[in-house]
Amino acid sequence: MSAEASKLDPGGLRQFAALRADAINAVTERFYRDHRSIYASYGEKGRAACSEDLAFHLEFLRPALEFGLLAPMVEYLRWLGQVLATRDVPAEHLAQSLDWLAEFFAAKMTPPVSQVVVATLRAARAQFLEEDASEPAIYARLPFAWPECVPFEAALLEGDRLQAMAMLERRLAQGSGLVDAELHMIQPALYGIGRKWQANQVSVAQEHLATAIAQSVMTSGMLRSVPSAPIGRKVLLACVSGNHHALGLQMVADAFQLAGWDVNYLGADVPTPALVQHAGAWQADLVGLSVSFAQQLRVVKQVIAAMDQTLGERRPAVIIGGLAINGFPALASHSGADTWSPDAAAAVVSGNDLAMRL
Repeated sequence: MSAEASKLDPGGLRQFAALRADAINAVTERFYRDHRSIYASYGEKGRAACSEDLAFHLEFLRPALEFGLLAPMVEYLRWLGQVLATRDVPAEHLAQSLDWLAEFFAAKMTPPVSQVVVATLRAARAQFLEEDASEPAIYARLPFAWPECVPFEAALLEGDRLQAMAMLERRLAQGSGLVDAELHMIQPALYGIGRKWQANQVSVAQEHLATAIAQSVMTSGMLRSVPSAPIGRKVLLACVSGNHHALGLQMVADAFQLAGWDVNYLGADVPTPALVQHAGAWQADLVGLSVSFAQQLRVVKQVIAAMDQTLGERRPAVIIGGLAINGFPALASHSGADTWSPDAAAAVVSGNDLAMRL
């Protein structure tokens, strides 16, 4: 089945957004009414979790309706199906939630908008049910892991900051660069921990602890690294509004700084007006934007449009990356960015290439 879907125009997207809360409430109540014997034991906490899952359904449905790309939503459904299976939620309820959302929008919207929404939900459901248990797209594109990755992951989960730092220091002492260590040891270890959370093998607290230790190890590695001579170029790096996953972007900041760029790293969830204002005031040559989920592409488009309007010909080049783009590179062509990159090292190569054209 095709990965493409029909798209809604701006008016249709506004209708869809206006019904979002009602759809979540209606389908949540239906689950608690029609599956009372199962869901009653979950109580209010379960009701909140059900509503949260449905909200994510609609968050991933939005870019499918806006850009016509089904693959990110299907991948999300596969991921959620695996998560729910480890938490004793009946697997068939995920497909049923899509059916009930389709029924809701069919009743509340008028054609042709309702037809596009229903057809997209049904196509996503069909592809989700047809998919085998192969690796998600993002895992198929991970950089290879060094042998130290497994013990490094264990150190992160055990909260052993000193051991994790010692492993990085040994690699640096052997002549490896920090960027390579982040790419081939730290990043794969964090993905491994994410997969263990998905399988209900580690807690949210352990995942947060691992991230905090990894960040401190990266900072220590940066202090021990010698950057190249300044090249007279500026890069502004930010996670777009709504993206709270900033560790990968910190790796990109490290790579640019070690390559001689002047770096301003703004971190997670940066409001669009502040990002655009700073890009102009600082006179950045390049802006790097991180997106974790496909729905954040519309924020990228808003950032670029605002920079075009505010800065005109002085608008810096834009490079994008992050989990969403790594999993589905085709999304990059819908963003309006000048280029995209799968990792920190490649981002510097692309940034240097763009800088030469300025």
